[in-house]
Amino acid sequence: MHRLSKKRMRKWWWKILCGLLVIYTIVAGFLMPVPRLDILNETIRNLYFHVPMWFTMIALFSGAFGYSIKYLRSGRLQDDIYAAQLTNVGILFSILGMLTGMEWGKYTWGAAWSNDPKQLCTAMCMLIYFAYNILRSGMRDEEKRARISAVYNVFAFAMMFPLIFVLPRMVDSLHPGNGGNPAFAKYDLDSGMRLVFWPANAGWILLGCWIASVRIRIALLDHKRNSIF
Repeated sequence: MHRLSKKRMRKWWWKILCGLLVIYTIVAGFLMPVPRLDILNETIRNLYFHVPMWFTMIALFSGAFGYSIKYLRSGRLQDDIYAAQLTNVGILFSILGMLTGMEWGKYTWGAAWSNDPKQLCTAMCMLIYFAYNILRSGMRDEEKRARISAVYNVFAFAMMFPLIFVLPRMVDSLHPGNGGNPAFAKYDLDSGMRLVFWPANAGWILLGCWIASVRIRIALLDHKRNSIF
């Protein structure tokens, strides 16, 4: 019994940590003091939610990229399932990142959507990944779908970095860290905010992995059931 309990703890420790970090982020994010800055004011608390959504998206898309490469080398359909579900959850967090960013922009830039280069490039990246699911839904043959999806996922991942990190920095932008604007860490991410910001990133990334793991298990069961029948 004691051995079984230890085994469960080894299996669940990261999920427990995820829950604690997300709860801490929400509570501390709304209650802990933040710098009083012009324009931003209390909206700077969104840093604990908006930025981690993008970090989680990138982590999940990176995992999907890795499994797509793995599928192209191994041909195992399980690797395609991992890649597809990691991509789906990454898309979810990209939507959350866009929505939290638009809400922030509404109060700091005066409009939820201002055609800022960062917004436009991020929207393009999201559309590329939306097309991934449309591509998959249009094919019935599992092996053909997996192979084409893997190649497309590699292409989508390669496009993500110039769209999000390179092109917006080359033109004028309202977004911090782009177009000559300093990033938050350079002028207002004080030691108190770091105590929430970095745990927030870890918590949301773990949550994204947790959601993906559940979806992967369901998809593997569906695949196994369909293979039997």
